[in-house]
Amino acid sequence: MTYEEVVREVRAVAAKADVGKISGNVVFQFNIEGEAEGAFYLEVRDGKVDVQPYEYYDRDVLVTCTADTLLKIVKGKLDPVFAFTARKIRVEGDLGKALMLKEVVG
Repeated sequence: MTYEEVVREVRAVAAKADVGKISGNVVFQFNIEGEAEGAFYLEVRDGKVDVQPYEYYDRDVLVTCTADTLLKIVKGKLDPVFAFTARKIRVEGDLGKALMLKEVVG
């Protein structure tokens, strides 16, 4: 799998997400390690989701993991909280906002 395919997959899932419960602006940056290495961000703003293949330096949450782990989370095959406690993902930033990831891609 390539970096572009990972971004495309996350964008497709996020486009279907019901983010109406998330108020304000929340930005997640994903740093992919290993195969498909790269960084991209997912922003929730005004009830809409935007996924772009760039770094976002003023992010709320930074998630670091492999492409395989991220895609399992996005497809609902791996709970993000379990992934964190099992050390499959590393999370930096606002942990309260990090929990919103379930609403966006879970």
